[in-house]
Amino acid sequence: MAFVGKKFPDLDVNAMNEMGDTFKLNVLEEAQKNNKKVLLFWYPKDFTFVCPTELLAFQDSLKEFEKRNTIVIGASCDTAEVHFAWLNTAKDNGGIEGVTYPILADSNRNLASTLGILDITNEQYNEETGVVTVEGDNVTYRATYLIDEEGTVFHEGINHMPLGRNVNEFLRLIDAYTHVQKNGEVCPANWEEGKDAMTADRKGVSQYLATHSN
Repeated sequence: MAFVGKKFPDLDVNAMNEMGDTFKLNVLEEAQKNNKKVLLFWYPKDFTFVCPTELLAFQDSLKEFEKRNTIVIGASCDTAEVHFAWLNTAKDNGGIEGVTYPILADSNRNLASTLGILDITNEQYNEETGVVTVEGDNVTYRATYLIDEEGTVFHEGINHMPLGRNVNEFLRLIDAYTHVQKNGEVCPANWEEGKDAMTADRKGVSQYLATHSN
């Protein structure tokens, strides 16, 4: 189910911060109550390989997101205790020490199941035993959601496990959406901050293509 154009699910989820505090976090409320955009990114597992590079990359760009009035939240299906152990593991030992944004601990999979981003396949029910089995680790793909100040999703994307994300692309998407909000214009292919946008009508696209086509 696609969530673009819809409100993000209204669910409370356990979260952990770098201080070791476990608390309830509602992504929809974070956007609405703080009047900020939210970038929520899911990764498969703590203490793995591509994952720490992504969490540290988002941390490295955290000030850029803050400049854009955007809250960054990480998420996986690990428990809060595992998150805290990983937060206290040094980078040179595969850890994410220094990450300061909150990380959801969706260990009951309530939110991940609602979003439909778990890697389970081939679900089978054994009538004799009553046992349901699935293939996969029942963890999330690399899903990313951009949510506006009203709680509406304006971007979602899902990468397979081996494919790390490009943090700069999310900064670009936030810039583009903010331009649309402020100026009422639409952003063409490969648009970046400072480049021309266009009006959403035939005249606008004609003028844009006339001056920007190769």
